[in-house]
Amino acid sequence: MQRLIKNGEIIDESWHLLDKDATLDGMSNCDDLIVPLGLWLEHAHALKARDGGLGVWLDSDEHVEEIADDLPHFQVIALNFPVFSDGRNYSNARLLRDRYKYAGEVRAIGDVLRDQLFFMRRCGFDAFALRADRDAVEALESFKDFSDTYQSATDQPLPLFRRRQS
Repeated sequence: MQRLIKNGEIIDESWHLLDKDATLDGMSNCDDLIVPLGLWLEHAHALKARDGGLGVWLDSDEHVEEIADDLPHFQVIALNFPVFSDGRNYSNARLLRDRYKYAGEVRAIGDVLRDQLFFMRRCGFDAFALRADRDAVEALESFKDFSDTYQSATDQPLPLFRRRQS
């Protein structure tokens, strides 16, 4: 079972992440599933009728705007980082939290490494599925890498100079 960092704690993963080429055939009615965007767009009605929890995952070339009207249906939105250097889903996380006020879980999946966690959290991620070859206990330390931040972000709407003025 994969381990997950969620809200600063290491937990056992309970959701099933479906591959991009998944179909409805043989899908469990009661498992908690995170489905690819394509499957959601094609079979939203059937997926909403299931008994289990529902989440969706977006690849880095897919946009949050495609699911903006459907956000209330998802307990989890997972954003895939296919490679370390692809940061497009940082923007999707900010949009989910700041523009759409999404309050559910925003999870980073894919090539997720310790060096990214502090910055991902600033953008609105609250759950992190690390690469299998990484240590979750060691990765938790990344949240202590910086004592303060200069810029505003999802986790701190005021930049440092405004906080010092108050």
